[in-house]
Amino acid sequence: MAHIVILGAGIGGMPAAYELRAKLDASHRITVINAVDYFQFVPSNPWLAVGWRKRDGITFPVSRYLKRRNIDFIAQRVDKIDAMGNRLTLADGTDVPYDYLIITTGPKLAFEEVPGAGPAGGHSHSICTVDHAEKTWEAYQEFLKNPGPVVVGAMPLASCFGPAYEFAFILSTDLKRRKIRHKVPITFVTSEPYIGHLGLGGVGDSKSMLESEFRNNDIKWITNARTTKLEPGKMFVTELDRNGQAVKEHEVPFTFSMMLPAFKGVDAVAAVEGLCNPRGFVLVDENQRSKKYPNIYSAGVCIAIPPVEATPVPTGAPKTGYMIETMVTAIVHNIAAAIAGRPATAKGTWNAICLADMGDTGAAFVALPQIPPRNVNWFRKSRWVHWVKIGFEKYFIYKMKRGNSEPVYERFMLRALGIKRLDS
Repeated sequence: MAHIVILGAGIGGMPAAYELRAKLDASHRITVINAVDYFQFVPSNPWLAVGWRKRDGITFPVSRYLKRRNIDFIAQRVDKIDAMGNRLTLADGTDVPYDYLIITTGPKLAFEEVPGAGPAGGHSHSICTVDHAEKTWEAYQEFLKNPGPVVVGAMPLASCFGPAYEFAFILSTDLKRRKIRHKVPITFVTSEPYIGHLGLGGVGDSKSMLESEFRNNDIKWITNARTTKLEPGKMFVTELDRNGQAVKEHEVPFTFSMMLPAFKGVDAVAAVEGLCNPRGFVLVDENQRSKKYPNIYSAGVCIAIPPVEATPVPTGAPKTGYMIETMVTAIVHNIAAAIAGRPATAKGTWNAICLADMGDTGAAFVALPQIPPRNVNWFRKSRWVHWVKIGFEKYFIYKMKRGNSEPVYERFMLRALGIKRLDS
C-alpha cells in the first residue's frame, strides 16, 4: 500500500486527489494537507473585490467532500519537508510520512520585495486570495465614499497578469454603474514591456486590442514599470526603455490601489535542498517529477518555468488553469506507473487557454504552445466570454463538490471556444 500526500487544496490539489482516487485501488491511502480548511476559486477574486461575489459563493469546506471519496484531509500548515526521509512536519509538530508527495501549494506572495506594498505594507491591496479580496472590498467601500485616483497593475517579477487587467476593467465597469467613473482617474502600472504582453510575449493581437480597450475605458498606462516603493497615496515607479535604462521617474498618486506581487515558492518547499530554483519554485522534469527526488512531483504556479523572453523589467510566465490540469493528470498517471513498477511516460502540456472578464465583456486567448513560436496564436474579445467565465466558475465549483475526476478545463473551455482538441 502506498501513501500519497498532496500539499495544497486548490485548483491543482483537489483534482489531483480525485483523479488519484479514481485511478488507484482502495488499498492506497491519499491525504490532502492544506493551510486552511476550505477551497477557494481564485479566478473569481476580482469580482469579490468589487462586491460582485460573496465569499460563500466561491469557497467551500473541503473535508466532507474529500471524505466522501475516501480521501483524508489535514487543515494545517506544513513547516518542514524531509525529502530524504519521506516525512512532513506540520505546524503542531505532527509528522506525516509519505511514499509519494505532490506539491500544489501555489505561490508565496512576495509583497516584501516592494516596500509599502500589499496588506502588510499597508498601501496597496490584493486579489490573490479570498481573504485579500474581501479586505480589498472593505477598502473599496470606504473609497466609494470619497473617490479619487486609482492605480492597478503588477510589480516586478509578477507572472500572473490577467487578474490585474480583469480588475482594472471590472473596477471601471463598476464605477460606471455607480455613475462616479468620471471622478476616478485609473492608471495601469505594469512590469510588462507593453500592454497585452501577459508574460507570454503577447498572444495574437492582444497588444492592440487591450490598448484599444484601455483607451475606450479612459485607463492610462505605464509599461516597463519598476515599482520601487509605496507610500501613503503615492507610488514610486521607474520607467525603463527597451535596453533596461531608466527614462523617467514617476510619482503616481492614488486613493486606492491594487497591485499584483511577484511570486516565490512557499517557505517549507523552498527550504528543501536541491528541490527548487533560487526563487523557491520546484524544478521538475517533463514528467512533472522533481529532478532530485524521484518520489516528489509538482504542478501549478509553484513549479519553475523559465520566462518566455527577457524583458527590461523581469516578468514571469503564467501557469494557466488548463496547463495545471494537464500537469496534474500527468502526475496521476506517473504515480500509478511508479506503483506498478513502470517508468514515467505521461507529460503535461504547455498550452495556454484562458478566459478574462472585462466587466461587461471579456477576452479569450489560446497559445499553443505557450512559449513562441506557436502553432496557434489566437485572441478574441466578445461579450460571450464574460458569460462563459461566469458559467465556468459555477461548473468548476460544482465538479469539485461532486468529486469529479475528469478534465474540467478541457471539457468546458474547449467546447466554449469551439475547439475540438489541443495539439501542441
